[in-house]
Amino acid sequence: MAQLARIKELSGLSLRALARQTGLSSSSLSRYLTGQLVPPWEAVVALCRAVGRDPRPLRAVWAEAAKAGAAPAPRRNDLPADLFDFTGREAESALVEELLNTAGAAAIDGMAGVGKTSLAVRVAHRLAPTYPDGGLYLDLHGFTPGQEPLEPHAALGRLLGALDVTHPPAGPAERAALWRSELSRRRVLVVLDNAVDADQVRPLLPGAGKSAVLITSRHRLVSLDGVPPVSLEPLADADAAHLFGRAAGLALTDEEAVSHVLRQCGGLPLALRMAGARLRHRPGWTVGVLAERLSTTPSRFDSAFSMSLRQLEAVQRRMFRLLGVLPGADFDAAVAGALTDLPPDRVDVALEELVDAHLVQEPSPGRYRMHDLIRQYAADIAADEEPQTEAALRRVLRHYLALAVAHDQTLPAPHRKQPSPGDPAKAMAWFDLEYVNLVAGFDAAVRLGMDEVVAELPQAMRVWFFRHRGTDDQARLLEAAAAAAARLGRDQQRASLLADLGYARAAAGRLAEALSAYELAEQSGPDDGDLAAGLALRIGFVRRDLGDLTAAQAQFRRARELFEKIGNHAGQSQALAFDGWVTLHLGRHDEAVELARASVALADGPAQITGLVTLGVALASHDPAESLRTLHDALRLSEQNNLQHNQAWCHNYLGVALRIMGSPERAIEQHRRAFELLEPLAEVQLEIDFLHTYAETCRATGRYDEALALLDRTIQLARALGRPHDEELARAAREIVRAAC
Repeated sequence: MAQLARIKELSGLSLRALARQTGLSSSSLSRYLTGQLVPPWEAVVALCRAVGRDPRPLRAVWAEAAKAGAAPAPRRNDLPADLFDFTGREAESALVEELLNTAGAAAIDGMAGVGKTSLAVRVAHRLAPTYPDGGLYLDLHGFTPGQEPLEPHAALGRLLGALDVTHPPAGPAERAALWRSELSRRRVLVVLDNAVDADQVRPLLPGAGKSAVLITSRHRLVSLDGVPPVSLEPLADADAAHLFGRAAGLALTDEEAVSHVLRQCGGLPLALRMAGARLRHRPGWTVGVLAERLSTTPSRFDSAFSMSLRQLEAVQRRMFRLLGVLPGADFDAAVAGALTDLPPDRVDVALEELVDAHLVQEPSPGRYRMHDLIRQYAADIAADEEPQTEAALRRVLRHYLALAVAHDQTLPAPHRKQPSPGDPAKAMAWFDLEYVNLVAGFDAAVRLGMDEVVAELPQAMRVWFFRHRGTDDQARLLEAAAAAAARLGRDQQRASLLADLGYARAAAGRLAEALSAYELAEQSGPDDGDLAAGLALRIGFVRRDLGDLTAAQAQFRRARELFEKIGNHAGQSQALAFDGWVTLHLGRHDEAVELARASVALADGPAQITGLVTLGVALASHDPAESLRTLHDALRLSEQNNLQHNQAWCHNYLGVALRIMGSPERAIEQHRRAFELLEPLAEVQLEIDFLHTYAETCRATGRYDEALALLDRTIQLARALGRPHDEELARAAREIVRAAC
């Protein structure tokens, strides 16, 4: 399908414009160009005609592709593994399935350990074929010891991230709306586990569409409209005995002893599995012996837990205690090794024993977690019996930091001349997998006063954060890290962290807060030339967006001098490009063209994009052919390097250029494509910029109602983010549009 993508490039048309010209639907054309669907031969002919190309040389390639079929679409499945010994619950399972098929939602409630998650996962696996776009799972930590329940805003960020929306909106309402919009285009089953109350899950519910949601909670969520509750009681004796027998791996003949075990376990599947596992691993025991041992503990919850624990060796009991205070959602064997300070072979044996005893779960190969009820039990024992808790936690936090630094070093980044050997894709996958644990570990480091970990971990996550801008934790982590660096007397590190903090705030549209962070970074007196130059560039961005173009230009020129001094050509190119941009908006057209040409000449590859866009817009009024050629060069570089922000930016300014050239209808297509690309990125900074330019193009084409709606959105955003210059521009434009109506 690369040939078809090349045809689209040659056409110079947006997806929608090309679809209209060829008579194909936009959705079908998108699937053809991305290889998801092999087009019929007639569609290939129509596309070739759109660019005046002979389709016949493509016939053999098309036939081969048609024979092979389209690439299968990836299917996401985050569900934990199904339990092999799941027992009973036929009526409840049938009811949950019926509710998901009819109402698209259900909420399973019941006491701790009663099997809510097991039922939800069992139903989700059974229904998986009916949800072709996958299954998402999220633990909301409503009752997880040592962790606060996940806020809806953060939960939405993680759910959207699972749908590859890496830059969710900052506002709670906008984020929830985007989540509903994404689900409306898919058929996904979402499992929200361990909800604390209705308010936590209400923003996470899907809207219209064929997606469904399955919730578990210890509380009955009766106030959730449209989400019918299904309450679980402890297992009846027959099912409880069956599960106990399966877990024990033997036939049960001593009815009295079995009844005693069932009473002690209270019909809770978790306790029954643990009791059965103890019997299975003690071939010399009878059910009567087990019943007698269980009876020594008065609490039915603690009886099975303590029984399982007493049968373990000292090393395994110590690991169990320490796991109760481990921060994060899950862990691997290496983390358990750092926690216990044991060699890998002993760690593996201990973990296997804990899994066999049902004290630890292994939801996927090599990843472990604890049920909240067991985790609380372990933490309580650790508080009474484990004197080395803090030392163990410190080892884990240093372990996480060392791995984060090592993985970060393999990632290409502007601040790094040469990455370390390694697979960048694997490094990013590690950060994706461990992100929740890294944040939990960071918070633990703050509590323990481990300033070195606090100061260094966000820097090791810099590249990950850059690619996932909008992550809720970033600003909080950077603020704490800068304070830790100050306590350590590391002025250079503090300046770098404050620069990152400013960038995070600017990406969220909070310009005054960004400027404050940048100015604090400057006051730290950075000796590093790259950092000083980068700060000047970033301060210039904020001054530009605040409407002070003269001050912005002064910063861009200072950045250029600093980059030139240290021989950083890419930095020089960027400073020249943005100098050209503000120069153009200050009305000095010829000077802007020269600055943009100088920027392009200094850079290569994607570093040329900013200069090319600046040059393309500057040339639009007197050299349309070169303008379009230059802007399409920028777009091609953005697409080749998968730079979605830049792709959106290029399309938007293709729209501006086409409007200047007197082709406003073609310009509208480009603006719409820019917003299509921008939607999943949720970059407020770009959105405000695009809204201004799109509204002006709508005014030029007589679409006054649409222009007013865009300007109203600009005013709303600018006011929410404290950006008076943008609000002032939008209000002035609104008056012009109203006068033209």
